[in-house]
Amino acid sequence: MALPITGLILGLILGSLCPILVPIAYSKLFSVAILASLDAIFGGLRAAANNKFENVVFITGFFSNALMATFLVYIGDRLGIDLYYVALLAFGFRIFKNLATLRRHYLKKRTAPSVAEEKSTLNEIIE
Repeated sequence: MALPITGLILGLILGSLCPILVPIAYSKLFSVAILASLDAIFGGLRAAANNKFENVVFITGFFSNALMATFLVYIGDRLGIDLYYVALLAFGFRIFKNLATLRRHYLKKRTAPSVAEEKSTLNEIIE
């Protein structure tokens, strides 16, 4: 779980310290690559929360998602088709799905002891 969080923090620090101007012609490509990378990061966090995280799967998914999404948007631009919007919707949906899963996981983990305590209290009352 430390690898995705560390990568996210380092990326945010590098991004804020090294301002890079992206030409408008490449802005769609970069934005889709960033969304694909964020999707991989949140997928890695979700896998870590479920104790199924594997470094190789995370790293290959991170780069392959970003490259494939960028390539598809590039091909769509060459063909005159806005695949950019499709990628935004797909990655946006997956990011919010991963966030919802993480939220549920941590809320369930947080509230689980209190539910168990309530059940034991009810059992004591019944007995």
